[in-house]
Amino acid sequence: MITDSLIVLGAYLLGSISSAIIVCRLMGLPDPRSQGSNNPGATNVLRIGGKKAAAITLLGDSLKGLIPMVAAHLLEATPLVLAFTGIAAFLGHLYPVFFGFKGGKGVATALGVQFGLHWGIGGAVALIWLFVAKVVNISSLSALVSMALAPLIVWAIWPEMELVVMQVALSILLFWRHRSNISNLLKGSEESIANSNNKET
Repeated sequence: MITDSLIVLGAYLLGSISSAIIVCRLMGLPDPRSQGSNNPGATNVLRIGGKKAAAITLLGDSLKGLIPMVAAHLLEATPLVLAFTGIAAFLGHLYPVFFGFKGGKGVATALGVQFGLHWGIGGAVALIWLFVAKVVNISSLSALVSMALAPLIVWAIWPEMELVVMQVALSILLFWRHRSNISNLLKGSEESIANSNNKET
């Protein structure tokens, strides 16, 4: 029981480490919370710092979800503990204790959780993201579509109720964090991936 609690707590604390803010500080870039979309995530780092900074941020955010889930697997955690671990890592990214509880939107961390849960789940969600991104060229819409389908993917590959509920919770939180993007999509003003790339410095 103590081990399970430590796994969940560790997942939240690791999730609370903001890759975007740290990468920008180390690379001498503006604080992502004060530039672009003001979101400390890989897409905004791409806008203000270019592909290299964005790639490092994406990797860091993904590892925050992947590492706790792999650790939980190695400790033979139950599906319930796996579910709490995934939610804790995700909440750490969204509401980081080290950065005033103001974090990113969670796409990369959610994907890390999914890969850590089962490679097939993460792979399927990533493929959907890539396909939608190729078709519509909008990062936020790709994330929304892939995460909307993610609970069905979890149910198809690992139909444990605790894990399906975990993914439903992650998807709902991600949609909530993307509410401004959803508004922009409805108005037709959401920025494309190509425009973000064109702002590379």
